Amino acid sequence: MGLLDILLGRTKPVAPDLDRLFALPSAAVALEAAASLTPTGTGAVCFATVEGAAFDGVRREVRALLDADAGRTGPPVGIERDEYGYSWLVSRRDPRDLPALVSDLHAVNSALEGGGFGPQLLCLVVGFRRAGGSGDEGGRAGEGGRDGARLGIVYLYKRGTFYPFAPLPGDGQRRDNALELRVRAVLGDELRVEPELSRWFPVWGAPGL
Repeated sequence: MGLLDILLGRTKPVAPDLDRLFALPSAAVALEAAASLTPTGTGAVCFATVEGAAFDGVRREVRALLDADAGRTGPPVGIERDEYGYSWLVSRRDPRDLPALVSDLHAVNSALEGGGFGPQLLCLVVGFRRAGGSGDEGGRAGEGGRDGARLGIVYLYKRGTFYPFAPLPGDGQRRDNALELRVRAVLGDELRVEPELSRWFPVWGAPGL
């Protein structure tokens, strides 16, 4: 970065470091201990929808790569499109096998990036849920620590950072900000958490949440 960039407040985008995804299993241990949140077994990569033969070829390659895993349990890798027009490549694994899910998501990002579609990659989300009341005052979420709290750990591809997103149950688009801030504190030593709260974008309708 040059002096002019510094003076004008311009910064260069952070180069994606996909290996940071492999810190998620240890982060999951911390989440379960501090907030009784466990993986749902679902993770998804979000990208701007693009068409064309080249992208179709990469998409087939990704699906073939992941579905060739003989140890895979659950449904095959799928592609979904949300109401906002974004596409999600979704992997579902045994909730107890988060490392395998992370490997899937890493492979998806790497394949899309290698195919020249890095600019279309937006984020990925790994789902967590609290199955029931923990009875732990410190682990309670907002609105009284309701059972079934949902959480997504979001990785921003172009920032190389993570942040928590906790949608509240119901039809309205509301977030459990108290839970998000608590999770930020829990994950501070495990993941590179996005420092700018304005970049904690909601991912309504993300698979697994």
